[in-house]
Amino acid sequence: MEPYFQDGGGAERDRAPGSAKRPARGRTVLVAEDDPDVRLMIGTMMEMRGYRVAQAADGQETLEVARAERPDIILMDLQLPRLNGFSVARFIRQEDALRRVPIIVVSAHDPAKHRALALAAGCNSFVTKPIDFNRLEELMRRLMDSA
Repeated sequence: MEPYFQDGGGAERDRAPGSAKRPARGRTVLVAEDDPDVRLMIGTMMEMRGYRVAQAADGQETLEVARAERPDIILMDLQLPRLNGFSVARFIRQEDALRRVPIIVVSAHDPAKHRALALAAGCNSFVTKPIDFNRLEELMRRLMDSA
């Protein structure tokens, strides 16, 4: 399956004048989500904030797109077909070119049960659905700036 991309436009409108935040423009977000409607919604929100978006519908595709695109950050559901999010994170952390890419789990799973497992697998953070996109973007920026 060919990855789907959206080119961001408008990162400047999201920044206050004089803001020290790095602009989203030029940064690539890989959205790994098996539900096409959720994948489209997250991708569209990221594109509206100025990010370039690559998308994957399952765990194996997530690895392939990550290797090809070398995203700046990965937003990933845990329950992916073919390889779950835990396995994807472990594989990514074993690859020299990808091991520093931040991974944020975006999941409807109970964080009390899954957050520690996700962090142990190599994910950097855990965000629950429904998504607060302002808080998510702030977290993304912090993780990308420290990577």
